[in-house]
Amino acid sequence: AFAGNDKKKTEMHFTTQLLTFFPAPPPPPPPPPFVYFPGEIVVNEANFVRKCINTENNQDDLWGKLICTNFKVSFIPNDDPHKRLSHKLLGEHDIPLTCLEQVVTVNDTKGKKKVLGSNQKLKFNPTELILYCKDLRILRFCFNEAGPESARKVCLAIGHYSHPADLQLLFGFEYQGRRYHEFKGERVNGYPQRTGLRTPFFDRSSDWDREIKRTSASEWRVCSINEDYIISPSLPEFIVVPVSMADQDLKQYSLYFTDMRVPLWCWNHHNGSALVRMASVVDPLTQRKTDQKIFTAITRSHPHRSEVLKSELDKCLPNILEIQNAFIKIRQICTLDPFEESEERWLSTIENSRWLEFVRAFLKQSAEIVYYLDGKNVSVIIQEEEDRDLNCVVSSLVQLMLDPHYRSLIGFQSLVQKEWVMAGHRFLDRCNHLKKNDKEESPLFVLFLDCVWQMMNQYPAAFEFTEAYLTVLSDSMWIPLFSTFLFSSSKQREFAKNKAIPSAEDPTLYFPSVWEWSLQYSTKDQTLFNNPMYVGKGAACVQNGEVKSFSRTKQKSFSSTLRGSATSLRNGLRGGEDTLPRRGSLMSELKPDFSPAKDESPSERYFKEWFSRPADLHGLLIPVLMPSHMALWKLFFLRWVPEACISKGGPITAYHKLSQLVDEIEILRSQLRQYKGASPASTPLKGQRGRPSEQRNMYFRAYSPDEPQTPPDYLTSSFPFNPAGNLCRRYVYGTPISKFLNGARIWLSTETLANDTV
Repeated sequence: AFAGNDKKKTEMHFTTQLLTFFPAPPPPPPPPPFVYFPGEIVVNEANFVRKCINTENNQDDLWGKLICTNFKVSFIPNDDPHKRLSHKLLGEHDIPLTCLEQVVTVNDTKGKKKVLGSNQKLKFNPTELILYCKDLRILRFCFNEAGPESARKVCLAIGHYSHPADLQLLFGFEYQGRRYHEFKGERVNGYPQRTGLRTPFFDRSSDWDREIKRTSASEWRVCSINEDYIISPSLPEFIVVPVSMADQDLKQYSLYFTDMRVPLWCWNHHNGSALVRMASVVDPLTQRKTDQKIFTAITRSHPHRSEVLKSELDKCLPNILEIQNAFIKIRQICTLDPFEESEERWLSTIENSRWLEFVRAFLKQSAEIVYYLDGKNVSVIIQEEEDRDLNCVVSSLVQLMLDPHYRSLIGFQSLVQKEWVMAGHRFLDRCNHLKKNDKEESPLFVLFLDCVWQMMNQYPAAFEFTEAYLTVLSDSMWIPLFSTFLFSSSKQREFAKNKAIPSAEDPTLYFPSVWEWSLQYSTKDQTLFNNPMYVGKGAACVQNGEVKSFSRTKQKSFSSTLRGSATSLRNGLRGGEDTLPRRGSLMSELKPDFSPAKDESPSERYFKEWFSRPADLHGLLIPVLMPSHMALWKLFFLRWVPEACISKGGPITAYHKLSQLVDEIEILRSQLRQYKGASPASTPLKGQRGRPSEQRNMYFRAYSPDEPQTPPDYLTSSFPFNPAGNLCRRYVYGTPISKFLNGARIWLSTETLANDTV
């Protein structure tokens, strides 16, 4: 016994010596305090949760608290070294509930998994939670150290609150109701006060009047027959119609169209031709008579009384279900499927998804309509059944190609506001915010942004905004605070305003638009939207040491007798030869129709003549539509893939250098202005750097002489997004870039997991 006591004393003494040389590590710092927004409440939470960061080991994983609120799923790490673009509404580890595609719980020990929804039960204790997000993120959380009951409750809360039973249960209603009184002083005559350079909302007749004046559409007028939505619930209160068409006639014609949607004016060419969108006629027996009346009114609005061409998009473009299926396939390829042995095979898999084929189809159809508006000087009506889906994409792309105003930041936002928001695109259904009907879901707006990116990729100096702006805009669809992407019509937005505040209060509620970027990003972060290569009006370029201005002679108009219907497309492929030649290619050898021995069609001659000249960045732009020129939008599809992230590589490196050059030029210009307008005593000093930093337009600033001339360490091909902690797959080994997508092979679906439901 005495020997045993001596042994214990010796062990205790030795342990004390070890603790002296190897002291215990300090406890981890507590997580930062959780920030609540007006109307936000914590539903459930779990402590000691591990967010998986590294797919090979647990060394880089983050420990912290997982919180579910009525707005978002938030992970509060104890210590997070990663810092990126700062969002005012969402932290780096936050996911809005409307952004969740699937909530999957897993129990590794029992081999069970389940997709959670609203009011469901969970019969096992989850060891993992996998969140599949609509912005292509995949997040994985482990509950090895968390209490089993708290893990179960937080998983059930996330599944329940991500499936709201009603529109009014979306967080935006609670948020806006709480913020109502904060903006009482900012409303003027029932409207939010708008100052400075703003995006027109087209909710007032004055916005439409300015657009009519800007496009010189003198034969068109603003009509208010739909005031208080008495004609059609999906149309705006103010629409533009031909001057020759009386209000009583419009009311009568509305009975013939789907949802009583009378034809809408979109845009006017300087030659007088107009772009008009229209829903289908309900009764086929009245089709011809109705078309004749509409065509006559549009013909009278043309200065040369030119004929009118109708393009039926339902017959020549993929439908919403085909677009959704293509997106599901490319999402799976870019996030879950592995790279094949050869990159050519992976690219062919991308091609087989048909997503790029559909992108090309919409661009091609839009370019053909451009030919009729610009080349043949005829007005065009684009028609689909409801006038709320395909028409939104095509009308926007046509105007983007023809009008440089829409390639500026404010112009582009006004285009989306006019052709998508006010025209009644069904964002609520197509985004599936309520997760009620998967058959109605379709990423039409993402497809449109991809089409815009294809044009930006080919003409980078023609657009004022960047691909980071387009990506951030797509992410904003999943934040349920902005009226832009939350509703399906103007009437629904008005209903939301009245429901978000008490009935006794003023019904005019400040429900913000997504265009108020200051609600999401700081002034400096918004400079990431600015394209340093943008060629503004009257700018010049330098070629071979000579300054040359961008100019193009006016396109020749072809004979008005050569009119015909637009070439049809089926599933993104058109029968016959391609209309648009590839610039600088051996088209005469590859396409027999372009050989001198054969006659060229007017459209072939038009496009061939356009591509034979230097592009006018201030005028018409037509994208090159050969399949080899359709590229994958990597910043959108691959930004969350850690294995595809290239440190100090990708397009951001060129953007970084160009931004610094533009910033240096702005500084020099500012110093020159100060020098010319100042007295000799106030000449700027040599060390002064020009304008204050808050007024500078570039995110990356010019280096000072004492700074290192190297790119920042945080620059990656995914910038300004951080792929760390996303797409965490189990049992994945390090692979070269040619095989960077090893791991889970399928995007989990309810059907796939039906047999495993517990």
